[in-house]
Amino acid sequence: MSDKAEVNLSGIKQSQGVWLVKVPKYLSQQWNKATEKEKVGKLTIEKKQGKAEVCFSLDEQLTTLSSLGEKGTSLQVPRDHPFTMHTVGGQTLAVFTQNDTDEISLEGMVVQRAECRPAVSDSYMKLKKLQIEESTKPQRLSQQLEKAVTTIFKPVANHTVNVKYEKKKKLEGKMVRAERQVVLDKLFSAFERHQYYNIKDLVDITKQPVSYLKEILREIGVYNTRGAHKSTWELKPEYRHYQSAEEEEAMKTA
Repeated sequence: MSDKAEVNLSGIKQSQGVWLVKVPKYLSQQWNKATEKEKVGKLTIEKKQGKAEVCFSLDEQLTTLSSLGEKGTSLQVPRDHPFTMHTVGGQTLAVFTQNDTDEISLEGMVVQRAECRPAVSDSYMKLKKLQIEESTKPQRLSQQLEKAVTTIFKPVANHTVNVKYEKKKKLEGKMVRAERQVVLDKLFSAFERHQYYNIKDLVDITKQPVSYLKEILREIGVYNTRGAHKSTWELKPEYRHYQSAEEEEAMKTA
């Protein structure tokens, strides 16, 4: 795009405000598989107690995620994806398009930001578990050669990507912030094993700065300030897949 490119503003008067929505990677991949791009799902907007509740339901034909992992495991991706709404926050954001002739057009102004997140379910947890297993597999494998390599090869003491990463760590501190979804995946995986964690253990698990980790934990977790599990974090009720001690005791009494 040229620094002096002209922008077509002819359609801005007829356009309405647009939403800027962040979606999971797997969801955008499923959309690309749709034969009819305008029929990828259904968006529902309801008002409850004066607040808008927005949910996207993926078309049932796009819920099958095939050939994931070494065994080609077929999984069902979540259908329901509630929106977490955010304000624009004083920013001025706009949406532009560019056609085949390199003409740039202003399509609308962003009036609402949101994150499209999957409703946590057994199918979602299986999907994330498999994705985490795939991401943790080593990128380089040792292999025994039957004969000597005759091409010129000079071993590298430290690869360029490692040098850049170490430099970034020194500039930004010991811990580098990971993508929010990556941190969420690690947290959900950890809470599958145990119900309660202190912040130190969660820092060791996620390798994230304390302030950034607490910011994410406040969205999905509850901090216990009293009782037997004082000074520990646990998942909010809507994210739990286990019974609390009180619920288990009630079940035994019943």
